[in-house]
Amino acid sequence: MKIAIMQPYIFPYIGYFQMISAVDKFVFYDDVNFIKQGWINRNKILVSGRGYLFTVPLSKANSFTLIKDTLINNKLYEIWKLKFLQTLSQNYKNAPYFSKIYELIAEVLNYKHNSISDLAIDSIQNVSQYLNLKTHFIISSESYSNRNLERQKRLFDICKQEKCSHYINAIGGQELYKKEDFIKEGIQLNFIKSLPLEYKQFKNQFIPYLSIMDVLMFNSQEEINFLLTKHEFIN
Repeated sequence: MKIAIMQPYIFPYIGYFQMISAVDKFVFYDDVNFIKQGWINRNKILVSGRGYLFTVPLSKANSFTLIKDTLINNKLYEIWKLKFLQTLSQNYKNAPYFSKIYELIAEVLNYKHNSISDLAIDSIQNVSQYLNLKTHFIISSESYSNRNLERQKRLFDICKQEKCSHYINAIGGQELYKKEDFIKEGIQLNFIKSLPLEYKQFKNQFIPYLSIMDVLMFNSQEEINFLLTKHEFIN
């Protein structure tokens, strides 16, 4: 049985969903420190043929606060949400799947969320449901009591609690984890690497690494599920 463990990001890029689709269990790592200038509350969409960075407004976000305790600035959020949905409509209204995807995004953003963790997790779960992904989701803060453990030992502990013997990590983890350490714990370690992919974005030159929102706007469910297979596992 395969497991992956990742911080929750707001409508993340397609590589995040490739990882979800590649495992049986996916853990939202919400009880680790918030990463400023990371992708937890930010991503990019297509605006005037270029990647446009959007940022969900937070209240006193800092790297000493857990993701689950990092609150949304509700007053600024309402203003941001209206402007963001307007930007989304102006730039994607002619995309083939605009109507249903705009509705999906608006439903997520209109729901009352207190923390960025809740909003990000909701965005990921709603997209996964739309794509009919069967992966079982787990929220770390609600399921494990192991924050006292060192980073790698926490991963080992989660794998063992979930009875998963195969751990899939993002490709960036190659600098952090060694296969031999996992083997000693009876766990197989692999890193997932996205392969180059393109799809039609209006008549513009293809802009990669945008939010999954962009992928959803231009591709059917079947096409996206094919794109989710465009990855490889690295030992």
